[in-house]
Amino acid sequence: MDSIRSNIFASDFVARPYWWGGTPRPHLALDDLPPKVDVLVIGSGYTGLCASVQTARGGRSTLVIDAEEIGWGCSSRNGGQVSSSIKPDFARLSKQHGSDTARQVLKEGYRALAWIGDFIREEGIACDFRVTGRFHGAHTPRHYEKLGRRLNSHPDGPALGAHLVPRSEQSSEISTDFYHGGLVFQKHASLDPAAYHQGILDRVLAAGVRVVGYCPALSIEALPRGTGFRIRTGRGTVEARDVVVATGGYTGPLTPWQQRRVIPIGSYIIATEDLGIERASCLIPMDRNITDSRRVVVYYRLSPDRRRLLFGGRVSLTETDTRVSAPRLHDQMTVIFPQLKDTRVTHSWMGFVGWTFAHVPHLGQHNGVWYSLGYCGSGISLASYFGTRLGQQVLGLKEGRTALDDLPFRTRPFYHGKPWFLSASVWWYGQLDRIGI
Repeated sequence: MDSIRSNIFASDFVARPYWWGGTPRPHLALDDLPPKVDVLVIGSGYTGLCASVQTARGGRSTLVIDAEEIGWGCSSRNGGQVSSSIKPDFARLSKQHGSDTARQVLKEGYRALAWIGDFIREEGIACDFRVTGRFHGAHTPRHYEKLGRRLNSHPDGPALGAHLVPRSEQSSEISTDFYHGGLVFQKHASLDPAAYHQGILDRVLAAGVRVVGYCPALSIEALPRGTGFRIRTGRGTVEARDVVVATGGYTGPLTPWQQRRVIPIGSYIIATEDLGIERASCLIPMDRNITDSRRVVVYYRLSPDRRRLLFGGRVSLTETDTRVSAPRLHDQMTVIFPQLKDTRVTHSWMGFVGWTFAHVPHLGQHNGVWYSLGYCGSGISLASYFGTRLGQQVLGLKEGRTALDDLPFRTRPFYHGKPWFLSASVWWYGQLDRIGI
């Protein structure tokens, strides 16, 4: 790395999530595993913890295990943007599933967004949750017109709480000339993802769930006569009546059927040095979350104290050295905010999000094993909400049903967990972004 690009790093730079400074990863006792439980959950992110709260409060003995520290994955690494993001629009979902199913799938996203605010308030979780809204910038005039058409054609347009902001007025939203107007979603929110995860973990432990980190699941074997499963782990063997797979973008060969249907995509974030409240607030005056219409995604926001910019994007597919990804993000940040070209980076980190071929989450059962996976980069509300619904399904409760339960969960020929096709796709999307299509 040349000296100019190396100079973006502050003297106190650390290659770990900004959020871990305020909420360090929990260090739970490495208890012996029970020989038998009602429910074993694999994965300690939002999905697994929310499912386990439901099963434990429903009277089922529940064990959560994780191959790493508790919450080590994207649940404590994301950007803290909370949306209703079911990715496909109404037209695309209608073409695939019909208009009635399309409308119901989209409504699940709206329910998830409303639900998470209620959940945080009811559980008393301190995580800097705020309904700040989101500005989705149009990177060309053509994309601004497209945003307007999509808004006007949406069957639930008024319920979205969205409105267009022309370029002549966008300085009230963002201090840049990069965009050609945009769309504001007023109901979207932000939070501190690590504090949120810790809050859920506290409720899980209070409900009597046993939570064990550094305990990889090695195999899942069905017991005779449908009586449950035997799970071999790095710390011993456990029998469970029900098994929940909640491994997101880290889904691996333990569950090959799910692995063939989840695409791990690297997501990268940097935090700038302290800019001061006045300077940082000038960048995003309304304290919105920001995304834009480019296919190669960027997403950014101010830190909860409004002193730093947290800037994320898909600048690589598999790179895990965040000293390599940080300069790429810094370059993208300064295209949008040239005034930050001399700003240093104090934190750089990454994680793998789980994508699906249909760009929607999926939950249900396969060979008796429960799963909820594939939030496509919008996992805070969707993972929490669908994890809760999955836990209710394990209990046999009718409120656990969702519009996504029966959607086909497809894979592609020759795909076995290593996305060989992504490089070409990202290159092509980048070309489309550059020419403004």
